Amino acid sequence: MQVKEIRKKKVQPIDCRHFIDGEYIDSLNLKTFENINPATEEVLGKVAEGGKAEIDLAVKAAKKALKGPWKKFTTKQRSDVLRRIGDGIMKRKEELAALEALDTGKPFELALEMDITRSAYNFYFFADFLTSMGGESYQQDEVALHYSIRRPVGVVGMINPWNLPLLLLTWKLAPCLAAGNTAVMKPAEWSPMTATVLAEICKEAGVPDGVVNLVHGFGADSAGSALTEHPDVDAITFTGETKTGSAIMKAAAPTLKKLSYELGGKNPNIIFADSDLDEVIETTLKSSFMNQGEVCLCGSRIYVESTVYESFIEKFVAKTKELQTGDPFHPATKVGAVISKEHYERVLSYIDIAVEEGGTILTGGARPEELEKGYFISPTIVVGLDRTARCVREEIFGPVVTVLPFETEEEVVEQANDTHYGLGATIWTNDLRRAHRVAREIEAGIIWINTWYLRDLRTPFGGMKQSGIGREGGMHSFDFYSELSNVTVKL
Repeated sequence: MQVKEIRKKKVQPIDCRHFIDGEYIDSLNLKTFENINPATEEVLGKVAEGGKAEIDLAVKAAKKALKGPWKKFTTKQRSDVLRRIGDGIMKRKEELAALEALDTGKPFELALEMDITRSAYNFYFFADFLTSMGGESYQQDEVALHYSIRRPVGVVGMINPWNLPLLLLTWKLAPCLAAGNTAVMKPAEWSPMTATVLAEICKEAGVPDGVVNLVHGFGADSAGSALTEHPDVDAITFTGETKTGSAIMKAAAPTLKKLSYELGGKNPNIIFADSDLDEVIETTLKSSFMNQGEVCLCGSRIYVESTVYESFIEKFVAKTKELQTGDPFHPATKVGAVISKEHYERVLSYIDIAVEEGGTILTGGARPEELEKGYFISPTIVVGLDRTARCVREEIFGPVVTVLPFETEEEVVEQANDTHYGLGATIWTNDLRRAHRVAREIEAGIIWINTWYLRDLRTPFGGMKQSGIGREGGMHSFDFYSELSNVTVKL
């Protein structure tokens, strides 16, 4: 408890203002909205509510900055700036982790070790990658020499989700700056604090005014819509739900903006009988309930080969019951609060639906009895559902998983692919041939074998079907954040 109190005293919630052309400003009409702590249901502070006017100011600043000092930065200078941003994040690591825990309800320890550390690494990685990039060059006999050059795509609009606020924002901003672009960021209204601090860190790292801009506000018919529709925004990168992605695509169509989407997921976790169940369960606890299940890559559809189904269920339920749900700042907490009252009620409604459709709740299903307030839901395991049940097919985005038995490899592959999502999948087996065979059959953008959430930033990341458009990571990020020109020289 002493550690918890020390952490709470180290940081105070902040009021969030827009950051435009190198300065924090209020909304032009002084409009604000409240930022709520999901773990206590208390007001953390005020957030400036931006709209079309603030987006227009930010885009103008970003467009102007494209032709300013930033345009003349050498590759090394941009790399050095990125590294200083990473250093700035690490210097304020505990502060940022505490703000993230206050904003989202996630455990402080998780924010500290995953969200903030990986946010800094995003800048370190692209600082190094930028200086090691090469270009294409082809000699056409003695006729001509062809070579490629990259240039910034321009002003990039970034619409960020609330579940991993700083991690996913930096995952976009680092390659955006590495490629020489300028940015207008629109963080999720439910988790605005770390994005606000990031703007200050960027300025302190030497990012010229107007290169990084931030507008708080809501999505539809507000700041989000204004950003996607703005004629001077050249590209939009969005992480969030599929329905919103579709709306952004419509808004971006008139000006043919480049788009990069990472959307929803209902990811299968396939467990064959020959796998090590103890190892499987240790990782499956994370892939099911990490960040309260509010991760688009969570393996929320668990398929277990029938010969080990009962054994898996017994062990998985027992280990799930050991996960402590509660105060994000308590060091023993593994599952915090979900993001908001609205989302809390949505997740609970799916648990009710599961029961109505014939499912059985083996553990969880409600707020822990000892917690009188806060949007907490105990880790929930549902069995007995048909493959067509809504809780099996629809993204719940909370600490709720369904477990279904299967008999054959062909059956589980067919069920795993029976969805309009195609983001991630996990396969557990000690049969090497089967692992490769099933991986080729699964329709998903990223497939893990005997692991989960293991990433190398050089590799392509993105989804199939309604889980996204495009790929990011390493050179794939530069394919989005830059325009490629071919130069032909006659010899």
